[in-house]
Amino acid sequence: MKETLNYKIKAIAANIRNTREQLNYTQEYLAAKLNISQNAYSKIELGYTKITVERLFQISGILEVDVHELISTEKIAAA
Repeated sequence: MKETLNYKIKAIAANIRNTREQLNYTQEYLAAKLNISQNAYSKIELGYTKITVERLFQISGILEVDVHELISTEKIAAA
């Protein structure tokens, strides 16, 4: 169970990173929009920081994607 949860957390973090990179946004840009440090944002993308639902919605809003795209673990498994 814990291993599956860790996999899903890493998959969501990878979705956030991949979406950000597709938009050519920097970590600094997202960090500024979220009012956090670049280091704190980096930890989100690495899956080190557990993010709240509110933070997830903030990130999806900045990236202009539906939150479902960020939490989907299917495309990571298929890649």
